[in-house]
Amino acid sequence: MPTEAKRLAVAALREHLVGSHTLIVSEYRGLTVREIAEIRRSLRKQNVTYRVIKNRLMKIAAADTVGPALDPLLIGPTAIAFGDDEGATAKAVIDTMRPFRQVKITGALLGTRAIDADGVMRLATLPSREVLLSQVAGAFSAPLATTAGLFDAPLRDVAGLVAALADKQAAAA
Repeated sequence: MPTEAKRLAVAALREHLVGSHTLIVSEYRGLTVREIAEIRRSLRKQNVTYRVIKNRLMKIAAADTVGPALDPLLIGPTAIAFGDDEGATAKAVIDTMRPFRQVKITGALLGTRAIDADGVMRLATLPSREVLLSQVAGAFSAPLATTAGLFDAPLRDVAGLVAALADKQAAAA
């Protein structure tokens, strides 16, 4: 029979799962309590919550929220970073964990889709959403600017020829 404390812990985990779009799972073996607190403080400044979690309780909470996609990532001592923006959360976690070599990123859950540790690293290196949108806008506008230049070129050439002809006749007269 589960205790009331475990029921409350599962309910709190369900709230985190529903309120977060990105979960980055890591193995925190070898960290001291002080180091974990330092990681939490650093991530909290970037709107990411970092919690040490019992795997069994997380599996119970995830069963009716995100499904079984999280189960393969819950092996060994587990801590999870909860965030809203995929790229920003991954970048914050990777940058914060860099000095702590013993922390191992095991994977992530984006919505209901699991990715491996390499996927998290690639996600962290992506530019921000605003930069990507501006690159897409630039990619769309470049061919239009080229086309406009091509249509403008014959008219510009004719104007140049008329001006050169006028200069030549003025010099001859």
